[in-house]
Amino acid sequence: MTAPTHPDPTSSEILATVLSTLSDNKAEDVVQIDLRGKSSVCDWMVIASGRSTRQVAALSDKLAETLKSELGVQCKMEGKDIGDWVLIDAGDVVVHVFRPEVREFYQLEKMWMPATASA
Repeated sequence: MTAPTHPDPTSSEILATVLSTLSDNKAEDVVQIDLRGKSSVCDWMVIASGRSTRQVAALSDKLAETLKSELGVQCKMEGKDIGDWVLIDAGDVVVHVFRPEVREFYQLEKMWMPATASA
């Protein structure tokens, strides 16, 4: 097991690790939402999809494991047992991994993305 590279990683470092881990592990439709100055809960929200409950759970496990081993970030996780929607709280970055049908139903992106000027 490798030692964490930073004792207190920045939100940008956590975000970069989240995005690279999701990409490396074949997450689909990854969206990052900048919440700096808009939410006291976190700086970034990342939303991604897995093709099945098994992939959603595996992506979540891999992400938590990578954040801990590379950055020393302890994640809290909710929903992994069901595998439809897993929330991974990595402090300044909150990650939602969905099955596509569940993601479409909840439409978190629409709730958090800035409104577009085209109306």
